[in-house]
Amino acid sequence: MNYQQLIDSQRYQIEAYLKAKCTITQIAVELGVHKSTISRELRRNSKKRGYNGSYAIKMSLERKKESYKHHAFDENMKRYINRKLTCNQWSPEQIKGRCDLDKISMVSIERIYQYIYQNQSEGGTLYLHLRTARRWRKKRLHRKHQRGQIPNRIMINQRPEIVNTKERFGDWEVDTIIGKNHKTAILTATERKSQFELMVKTDGTKAESIRKQMINLLAPFKELVKTITSDNGKEFAKHQEISEKLETDFFFADPYSPWQRGLNEYNNKLIRQYLPKKTDFNLINNNTINMIINKLNNRPRKLLGYKSPNEVFLSNFNHAGALNS
Repeated sequence: MNYQQLIDSQRYQIEAYLKAKCTITQIAVELGVHKSTISRELRRNSKKRGYNGSYAIKMSLERKKESYKHHAFDENMKRYINRKLTCNQWSPEQIKGRCDLDKISMVSIERIYQYIYQNQSEGGTLYLHLRTARRWRKKRLHRKHQRGQIPNRIMINQRPEIVNTKERFGDWEVDTIIGKNHKTAILTATERKSQFELMVKTDGTKAESIRKQMINLLAPFKELVKTITSDNGKEFAKHQEISEKLETDFFFADPYSPWQRGLNEYNNKLIRQYLPKKTDFNLINNNTINMIINKLNNRPRKLLGYKSPNEVFLSNFNHAGALNS
């Protein structure tokens, strides 16, 4: 690059040479800089009536302050990153995205990662709060399909097309997270438009327990439940009773097609950060469940423009508690 940083005295010299009708090339020769440096200086720091040394110095200082504000990695940024990473398990992308939304100064996503890995090299533990890569389940080959023994299922291909668009509020995806020894489970429900999450610990993994808990979980939002979509687990065998009680339509995804309930699958992966496989759910109390729900629902999401599910969920209601049109 030919550009060189000018000092204040040179800016006063430029003003004097211009008044003397010197060309850009002549000024560059006199100051010992490339002519592109002079061109850039005149383009960036001139007023409408021409170039003024004092004004150019002022503009240069303001630009430096603005650059420092956006790029200097200060202690406030580090504290913010540490808090959101360790307490809320936000990703670097979510941290940066939310800061941009709230107009909070923050370094780039890449710089946040560099900070985390530098901390790791120094013996720190910030990296432990990053997301781990998902291990995809192996396809079960040469097995007789055992999950289709649910009477009167309505498959996802009969679900209204509007559900796929996520334009309306009230379409839910549900699943169960199984605990240690398959003795206990947690029922999860995700609202598609807002990504809002609900969780409840069940008495067991049987269909009756799931029926009872799903009704209890969604009953407070009964008017806001337009459809429910689940996988083909036999724990959802009492879907007709759920549908009748909540006055909604219940649909089943195609076998081995988790992407058809992608939001719920994704949120279940986030929950597993707090409740790893083989966790004994008998040891998990409601305070822990509420803590996880609060963290997930207050975490900024890229698909929501870095708003949180709580913010989007609440924005769908008016003061009377009804949905906005």
